[in-house]
Amino acid sequence: MKTLRVAFTGLALLGLFGTHAGAESTDKPITVIELFTSQGCYSCPPAEAYLGELAGKKDIVALEYHVDYWDRLNYGRHGRWKDAFSTPEMTQRQRSYNLAIRNTGNVYTPQMVIDGREEAVGSRRREVRNLVKAVRKDDQPRVSVQVAEDQDGGIAISLPGELQDGADVWLVTFIRERTTEVVRGENHGKTLVSHNIVRRVQHVGAWNGSTAKFNLSKSDLKLEPGQGCAILVQNDRPGPVLGAAYCPTSVDPASS
Repeated sequence: MKTLRVAFTGLALLGLFGTHAGAESTDKPITVIELFTSQGCYSCPPAEAYLGELAGKKDIVALEYHVDYWDRLNYGRHGRWKDAFSTPEMTQRQRSYNLAIRNTGNVYTPQMVIDGREEAVGSRRREVRNLVKAVRKDDQPRVSVQVAEDQDGGIAISLPGELQDGADVWLVTFIRERTTEVVRGENHGKTLVSHNIVRRVQHVGAWNGSTAKFNLSKSDLKLEPGQGCAILVQNDRPGPVLGAAYCPTSVDPASS
């Protein structure tokens, strides 16, 4: 995975978590919810609808990863449906989570992973809500993340000096919303609406746990019209999420 070239300097932390609208603050911990799904999966649309609701909450970073193993399945006379957003990298991310959380390489959809620590069927809303409450109360380390637009249209990522062992910083680029008419496969005849569809997960750099700032230029972000981004602070590949924030919407390219 390619590592972005960034500027890294010391900085006093001025705020708490960035939100979807920019470098605002919230007194609630930010929870990252990652949905693994496929347009070829009949039971996935309810989970995708739920993720769309979660994406509007200030205390949640909601991300949707489309896996590729459904692309090979033939649904009788309705045939196969190739999910245009699916990639092997998304499947591998899900498999890595399952090895870490469930001690198995087996995968399923729809699956939600909460803060890289817990998992549940993505359409089971009560179970997901309970897990969100549980991870917010556990004794795992948390770090504050602030993301603000810089003068050149890029972003400045501020991290506090409150982690002993350090972690890695990741840029996640996603399509905010997309509607798809599915004509084949298990979901033939359905109109699916997806939110925060991940297109790229890119390493920004290693963080040693001290107060620090990373800068990403507009060309580093590589955002296209209709896309946004988020920053994850996470150890292992992947492992528990220690902190997160959306990029400010002011860095989004103008919609075409």
